[in-house]
Amino acid sequence: MSGFHHLALIGMGLIGSSIARAARAALPDLAISGFDSDAGTVERVRALGLCDQVHQDYTALAEADLVILCVPVGAIGKVASDIAPHVHKNAVISDVGSCKASVLADLAQQLPSHSIIPAHPVAGTEKSGPDAGFASLFAGRWCIITPPDNANNDDVQKVSDFWTGLGANVETMDAEHHDMVLAVTSHLPHLIAYTIVGTASDLEDVTRSEVIKYSAGGFRDFTRIAASNPVMWRDVFMSNKEAVLAMLQRFTEDLTALQRAIRRDEGDVLEEMFTRTRDIRRNIIEEGQDVAAPDFGRERKDQ
Repeated sequence: MSGFHHLALIGMGLIGSSIARAARAALPDLAISGFDSDAGTVERVRALGLCDQVHQDYTALAEADLVILCVPVGAIGKVASDIAPHVHKNAVISDVGSCKASVLADLAQQLPSHSIIPAHPVAGTEKSGPDAGFASLFAGRWCIITPPDNANNDDVQKVSDFWTGLGANVETMDAEHHDMVLAVTSHLPHLIAYTIVGTASDLEDVTRSEVIKYSAGGFRDFTRIAASNPVMWRDVFMSNKEAVLAMLQRFTEDLTALQRAIRRDEGDVLEEMFTRTRDIRRNIIEEGQDVAAPDFGRERKDQ
């Protein structure tokens, strides 16, 4: 049991609907309310039976003792302002955003009297919407909690227990450190994927049909990443700008060194680098953060 009695999910896309499904399966005593500004999404969530109740407005929000904002990080401030008049004074406020420093600042500004415990489940797919979610999305994945310095320790533990209850591994770290780590492991790879797919699309001497028809495994994987929610990733890059730019500069330097090795026929340099990166891939699989299957294990559906 997580220690919470009533969960409110603001935003019922991939992550919000997956939390609802996972909580239904793992925490059957937990009441679940869903909220979404889109009327069609509300009706779809209701049809799928993901929540005990689902609303387009926030008047029923006062019942919840855990409120998780599952919206793009750029919308956190506005949503927090909108829910402020309706949230119970003792409710714990959390989120699922990929940037934590900006989220923590926005939540603290709009909900200064509440217990704010930001979180980031490092899990997802390129798909979106309530139909895209599945209960095992967080199983064996990491959820990073980034509480402020003045956080209530009991609330931090309750949020940690909640995510553990959904099958996630939990780590706690400083918000700024989280943003630097994720700039390397998530944000920069997405930026590279968007760029590579865009470059292939723009090449004048390669037709669009050829790009699609002859896509090898590597390019297909890049297109999967580049198919992610464009609004969400726009907000990520704007919110974590400094860390992303720092990592992009480092990547540019490494890319220049690789370019130089190719130009100079330095095969030993290339082989050493490729061997090192292959070992990293093996370590990720051994840690249970991915599988060796070509589809990256993302065809699992247990709705």
